[in-house]
Amino acid sequence: MKQIFRKTIPALFFSQVLFSPVYAQSLIGFGADAAKKEIELETSFDKQLQVNNLRDWMKRMTAYPHQLGSAYGLNNALFLRDKLTSWGFEAHLDTVHVLFPTPKVRILELTEPTKFKASLTERAVKEDATSGQTKDVLPPYHAFSADGDVTAELVFVNYGIPDDYEELAKLGIDVKGKIVIAKYGNSWRGIKPKVAYEHGAIGCIIYSDPKEDGFFQGEVYPKGPFKNDAGAQRGSVVDLPLAPGDPLSNGFIPDKDNPRLSVKDAPSMMKIPVLPISYGDALPLLKALGGQVAPASWRGALPITYHVGPGPAKVHLKLEFNFDIVPAYNVIATLKGSEFPDQWVVRGNHHDAWVFGASDPVSGAVAELEEARILGELVKTGWKPKRTIVYCWWDGEEPGLLGSTEWVEKYKKTLSEKTVVYLNTDGNGRGFLGAGGSHTLEKFVNQVGRDVIDPERNIPIIDRLRSRMMVEGNPTVRQDAKTRADIRIGALGSGSDYTPFIQHLGIASINVGFGGEDAGGDYHSIYDSYDNYVRFKDGDFAYGATLAKTMGRSVLRFANAEVLPFDFSNFSNTVQTYATEIKRDLEAVRTKSDDHNKLVKENRFELTADPKEPFTKPKEMVSVPYLNFAPLENALAVLEKSASAYSQASTKMPAVPAEKLAQLNQILYKTERFLINDAGLPRRPWYKHQIYAPGFYTGYGVKTLPMIREAIEQKNWTEAESGIQRVSDVLKSFSAEIDKATALLK
Repeated sequence: MKQIFRKTIPALFFSQVLFSPVYAQSLIGFGADAAKKEIELETSFDKQLQVNNLRDWMKRMTAYPHQLGSAYGLNNALFLRDKLTSWGFEAHLDTVHVLFPTPKVRILELTEPTKFKASLTERAVKEDATSGQTKDVLPPYHAFSADGDVTAELVFVNYGIPDDYEELAKLGIDVKGKIVIAKYGNSWRGIKPKVAYEHGAIGCIIYSDPKEDGFFQGEVYPKGPFKNDAGAQRGSVVDLPLAPGDPLSNGFIPDKDNPRLSVKDAPSMMKIPVLPISYGDALPLLKALGGQVAPASWRGALPITYHVGPGPAKVHLKLEFNFDIVPAYNVIATLKGSEFPDQWVVRGNHHDAWVFGASDPVSGAVAELEEARILGELVKTGWKPKRTIVYCWWDGEEPGLLGSTEWVEKYKKTLSEKTVVYLNTDGNGRGFLGAGGSHTLEKFVNQVGRDVIDPERNIPIIDRLRSRMMVEGNPTVRQDAKTRADIRIGALGSGSDYTPFIQHLGIASINVGFGGEDAGGDYHSIYDSYDNYVRFKDGDFAYGATLAKTMGRSVLRFANAEVLPFDFSNFSNTVQTYATEIKRDLEAVRTKSDDHNKLVKENRFELTADPKEPFTKPKEMVSVPYLNFAPLENALAVLEKSASAYSQASTKMPAVPAEKLAQLNQILYKTERFLINDAGLPRRPWYKHQIYAPGFYTGYGVKTLPMIREAIEQKNWTEAESGIQRVSDVLKSFSAEIDKATALLK
């Protein structure tokens, strides 16, 4: 589902530091002897990696469409299960049943001032062997769109995000009763129809403008990797910021006592019809628009003058869907731990795709499969993991994280009790390391990145990333890259299968992938194929192998660590930066309000009023209060002290008695649970994490300290004060758990 964002300068200095003999043997969570054995194990892991497996498995898994509920989706799930069983895993299909809408009617036509009927198809190309298939191929559509048959004037709304509607208001344009057309980009697709509906629109069309995704960027497919004029981006428009998973059973497993909701009553279903189209189909619609010329920043690369409308273009949009309940086949494979069988290291990647899905998700799925194969080989040598390893391939991720979310809800109690960490990948490409996750794992990610070599530059992958940040980052990023020991990892919002683990259960999670040198327009199109991938993505599968090395180390280190490799100093530092950002944002809101009110009081708006129009004096804005951040500042001070004490104690790596070791590790992996609040976030209780959440109007994009930050954005000062207190409370509880762990180390 998720596209992972992905020039460098030499990193000789960093390489010299990182590969000094002493530093190379240092592993967080391992004593000196254990670290040596672990590094030997990882060396053996690397030697057994066979790149051709990734190539062969991708070709096999992408031979036919394998969307949720499809015959080949089941075929792939059985293929994965049988491979894992043959390698010594206890493997099975864990099947859940979920809503999956598929289209039965799709009509889009221009009715005025000229006639045009959109093709809504992607053409086959001879250079792509699978692009000519028709059986079981889902056409371009948006899952969880509403049914609808609407005709109305068209309005161009740029990216269709809240800021664009503010600009439309300044232009005097209202979309009520209209159909809007928006560009892909600048937010998750489901935000565009959501905001359109909130402004009274009755339909929504989304297209990829060639300025961002097409000929403006380079040669188009099949000559080059960028989107051609027939390509269209499928995808889900379920209200993901409200809750992922089956919209008919958010937060519960349906049974006779808890029946599914109806489609019309499901809160996260989209309320208006919405359809993706190619820029070839979009051109006649946009060309027919009149009205004001679009602002300069809105204009794309099509050979027209971009107008906003409304009209004279009028369009007819008709959509009907099959709202079917279908099976989702999650593949679950287990290696039982020898010392701590009830501590689980869970590793996942989805296996379903919109069509063939070579890049998204099979590139990640085959790397994960190779990891599992090698673990099976290591077991044959007599190695056994201390902790239980659970490998997962999720189904139904593309429509809305359906398989993983239903599995997490189904086994909520067990997972909350036993899961140590969740390690996620999705689609993978070529280039730079991309990593996000719980900041208690930031030091761990950096250390893994120190020990994996980039296949192109022959330096550690973390060094190559650091070099890129020094060259391309903003001033803050560049300064961090130069002076901070650890590279900052991103915070997780939503968009892939880590979501239910971290956001709903408070399980520490990371999400990893490579990219930045694999640009193209195949995302969620029929052209995301094996032929495309080997020509324009990671054709030698060098970065697929690098992903397997990165995640293989992550699994092995968590499975084998004496003391689980959590660290709290980086988390403390990161949350402090979030608090600073929020205070700065509040001051910006206050300054804007004060400046506005000053102009009102001094009657200075009249100076710019149009003398031909009657002047209405603007109203004063409500004054921004001074919020009480003292509870948060006190909680952060306590957190910093607790984190520092744990770092000092863990650096000495004392021999922890066996009877205390299990207790210590359980405290460590459950610390993240103390960052959730069972009441959840306001107006979306499924999301319970108080440090990270997808933004209500960003979709995938994260909002940190979300209750406080979004309350300030919405000028809900009472809720902001409540959010400050709530975050302060979870941080104090979190710090108390760190103190317990420190006491055991002493």
